[in-house]
Amino acid sequence: MKPTILLFNIKDKTRYDGVIKAALPLRVKIKKVDKEEYLQPIGYLVGKKDIDPIVEKYEGPELGDEMLLFSDLAGTKLNQLLLSLKKSAVRINLKAVLTQNNEKWNTIQLYEELSKEHEALNK
Repeated sequence: MKPTILLFNIKDKTRYDGVIKAALPLRVKIKKVDKEEYLQPIGYLVGKKDIDPIVEKYEGPELGDEMLLFSDLAGTKLNQLLLSLKKSAVRINLKAVLTQNNEKWNTIQLYEELSKEHEALNK
């Protein structure tokens, strides 16, 4: 699979452009996930062929924060991307890497887990 970054709830154009600018030199696929897709498994959203989509569309509220998910980014590329984001002053608190544990989660499940982790780290 091609290295991919999923973008969730990044509405501010300057912040969105900052993420794109940080990611472009790494030649990764960038996908903005629409709110209606929030019930789809994360693995499906990044293009894993062995994870099936679901028919239901999300109709709930928007996420309370911005979120990024990285898929198939090797250590060096991921570190370069995180450094580039830091230099561009684009701070996105909720970030995750696709794993076997979370690939079948949907966006809401991932968001809830990352929010709990972020809150615990900042106590």
